[in-house]
Amino acid sequence: MSEQFEYYKAKREQYVARGVGNGNLHVADKAQGSTITDIDGNTFIDFAGAIGTLNVGHTHPKITKHLKEQLDKFIHPGFNVIMYESYLNLAQKLTEITPGHFDKKAILLNSGAEAVENAVKIARKYTGRQAVVSFVRGFHGRTNLTMSMTSKVRPYKYGFGPFAPEVYQAPYPNVSEKAESLSEAEYVDQVIHKLHDFFIETVDPSEVACIVMEPVQGEGGFIIPDSKFVAAVKQICEDNGIVFVADEIQTGFARTGKTFAIEHFGIAPDLITVSKSLAAGFPLSAVVGKAEIVDSASPGELGGTYAGNPLACEAALKVIDIIEEEQLNEKAETLGYHLENYLYTLSEKHDSIANIRRLGAMVALEIIDPKTGQPDKVRTGKIVQAANQNGLLLLSAGIKGNVIRFLAPLVITDEELNQGLAILKEVFDQVATTHRIS
Repeated sequence: MSEQFEYYKAKREQYVARGVGNGNLHVADKAQGSTITDIDGNTFIDFAGAIGTLNVGHTHPKITKHLKEQLDKFIHPGFNVIMYESYLNLAQKLTEITPGHFDKKAILLNSGAEAVENAVKIARKYTGRQAVVSFVRGFHGRTNLTMSMTSKVRPYKYGFGPFAPEVYQAPYPNVSEKAESLSEAEYVDQVIHKLHDFFIETVDPSEVACIVMEPVQGEGGFIIPDSKFVAAVKQICEDNGIVFVADEIQTGFARTGKTFAIEHFGIAPDLITVSKSLAAGFPLSAVVGKAEIVDSASPGELGGTYAGNPLACEAALKVIDIIEEEQLNEKAETLGYHLENYLYTLSEKHDSIANIRRLGAMVALEIIDPKTGQPDKVRTGKIVQAANQNGLLLLSAGIKGNVIRFLAPLVITDEELNQGLAILKEVFDQVATTHRIS
């Protein structure tokens, strides 16, 4: 390692909070598309996308050019103090592109967790109820409320209690965990039955303000539910006056091959939370939904100092244009298809690969101990670490820490993709087992 690398590593250890995780200790110098170059000139193919934040890639030229022009106008007058056009235009655009043929309104915020918090506030205000239902394996943020809604204890919840009250976690199907004696349809029916029991045994639906659901669980391991289960959740909401909130923070903006993942299930949520790839790396989030629900809060009850920063809004408007102009929904499906096929080919050689799954370009695989079939968190960590050391930015996920997830920018070139996959193959050859069990 270079002197510069060691210098910045020491600086990080001396001045940055230990609680902030780093998958890669190199220091970025520049980034374009799906390639990052560090201060020593090393390049990294990005299969992480800043944890799903860069569907349109690093420093997209259309966004960079536009923001340089906007920067000369103003930086942040504060929407609560004086309005500006980009906030208004983005609010309108979000109400137009989100699912649902009904009048909608939007509020802009800073982060995904903040969006979820505000969706809950709005739902509580609208219904006059307190209880919140999320799901096992779900992830919704690191604030006290969203941490309470999150399922994984370490590293997100351990030692940070007490947690917010009136938060309950319902069952969510994961077909990779079903009993061998059950078909997938039978398993889904079983989970739906447990869901109905949940509202008898755990919390009465008349006390529930909202159900917050990731259409595809992100940090939980890219778990894709059956459409019958999603429909059952929506029906419970409709039957009991519960606000259905789709958490699209990781799944939104073309990641799954549709602008929003909930579209795959033919359901229009009452509220939808968005962030991450909304603004190409700028901190921005939103709650969008039925006008009568969003408007339940009075002036001054929602907002924030930096919420809806104008430069972030301008970036988001460009992102939405790019998704359409560059056909990123179609590119997501193509990218996901190629990734899935490559991983199946890789699995023919490596018996530690199991349960490959995807929706669009939201792709994941599980790493198991081939002798026991059990999740192998240690081996997963070694694979991710080796990838980062060899020029491929890679992320793990899953309740048991044994899922490798792929969140490459949707604008990735064939050259970048092939280079990344070549590194992935080398890493598996180095770290994973190299034979199939008989």
